[in-house]
Amino acid sequence: MEFDAVLLAPRRAESVASGFWRDRTINDDLDACLEACPDKIALTAVRGESGEISRFTYREMAALADRIAVGLARLGIGRNDVVAMQLPNGWRFTLLYLACSRLGAVLNPLMPIFRERELSFMLNHGEVKLFIAPKLHRGFDHESMARSLQSKLPSLRRVLIVDGGGLDDFDAALSAPEWEKAPDAQDILNSSRPGPDDVTQLIYTSGTTGEPKGVMHSANTLMANIHPYAERLHLGAEDIVLMASPMAHQTGFMYGLIMPILLKASAVLLDVWDLAKAAELIRKENVSFTMASTPFLTDLARVVGAAGQGAPSLKTFLCAGAPIPGPLVEQARAGLGAKIVSAWGMTENGAVTLITPEDDDSRAVSTDGRALPGVEVKIVDAAGATLPHGEIGELLVRSVSNFGGYLKRPQWNNTDAEGWFDTGDLARMDAEGYIRISGRSKDVIIRGGENIPVVEIEAMLYKHPAVAQVAIVAYPDARLGERACAVVVAKPGAGFDFAAMSDFLKVQKLAVQYIPEKLIVRDSLPATPSGKIQKFRLREMLKEGNL
Repeated sequence: MEFDAVLLAPRRAESVASGFWRDRTINDDLDACLEACPDKIALTAVRGESGEISRFTYREMAALADRIAVGLARLGIGRNDVVAMQLPNGWRFTLLYLACSRLGAVLNPLMPIFRERELSFMLNHGEVKLFIAPKLHRGFDHESMARSLQSKLPSLRRVLIVDGGGLDDFDAALSAPEWEKAPDAQDILNSSRPGPDDVTQLIYTSGTTGEPKGVMHSANTLMANIHPYAERLHLGAEDIVLMASPMAHQTGFMYGLIMPILLKASAVLLDVWDLAKAAELIRKENVSFTMASTPFLTDLARVVGAAGQGAPSLKTFLCAGAPIPGPLVEQARAGLGAKIVSAWGMTENGAVTLITPEDDDSRAVSTDGRALPGVEVKIVDAAGATLPHGEIGELLVRSVSNFGGYLKRPQWNNTDAEGWFDTGDLARMDAEGYIRISGRSKDVIIRGGENIPVVEIEAMLYKHPAVAQVAIVAYPDARLGERACAVVVAKPGAGFDFAAMSDFLKVQKLAVQYIPEKLIVRDSLPATPSGKIQKFRLREMLKEGNL
């Protein structure tokens, strides 16, 4: 694969000179852990349904990474080849990234909720050579889906299945044979290590373009975010990080997989969000830090508070993806005893803004934090002029952690000659530099921290024979932050209801979480004189109960 990460080179010299690009890869940091604390527990992975727990010291983790890397090489995986996996949180997720990094291969994490429609595009666009999926996850047959996709994708040479059995079983092919003892193993491991500016991660994000965008990151861009993030939160080697947010999201990938290794800390992974299990793990594993979207915090604060046991080891809960209600902060502080930290970020640059542990709790409710070191933010009007404090405008970010570009779509990079990235969000900034996201100029709904690709779903619904017009807008939800509502004008004489919409979108193989949770059928939609649908009016009408 040829990667067109065109946004890296122009800012390399300045980023290195400033010290934010340290010119290290995950290999260097894992080697440092192996030297400093080889017998420290690095990773604890919990499978909620079965209760299975797997633990690895740094010595064991490094050895297994080498083993899997040589196994990948035996399958023909090498430098700049893309390995995709659709796995829940677990040790195989972490070890696959470490193994790919040994070879200079690029990991493409994919959310387990994705189905044929999303996967067929992503696997083809990324020219994936190896795809790894679970046999079953949450009752869904991922193996059958993976097999059905393989014949349609010319670049996809092999599919491996976790718990699949046979020759295509993940363990049989990669983690069970002692590949690291082969005569040529060290030559393989020593000849392919990537540089800090090579693409190490390809991760897809939904936007307004009608197709997912492949975000390219290097070790330098990822780590330039993680170090200041950890420093602001006072995280270090003594911390134990719980990650129950999906590691196929940047949240889990950066702060549940990479950050603990950079800190020589310990990670605890939970494959499926389970309230009781999460609370138990926090207590039993002495978890000190976790990060998740607002619904996770809501659930955890309620259950732990009701149990009356507290979570004495938990120092910090960083919450992002939706505004944090004031009563929730009070409830969480009382029930968990942890500091609640608000933050905002994107797949393209990781966390951009967050409050500090020293900030008053009111900051978590009223702001999304201030920029991390190495990050600049500004609020501009439509003409690009910087706005005064307190005024709402377009949010631009210039950061050492900004991505390398969108794979094969440089025209969508949204980055000007001075390095300012147009986030597509609207925000305001106060005199102390704290921002508040106030809306989105891009057409995306964020449901529980998950981006809903509005344009793509609308395009699907327009194919329904009963639909004349459609607009999908957000409506507020106390737990998830937002949910999606489809507002439809039916064709004359045609009937259209919620069941018809849901059934149609399921036939299109759309992820279930993307299906709008409310449908309103109207005679017309508010529009400009030129005919453009006024979604802001629909959102207002929906909020006021006038739809």
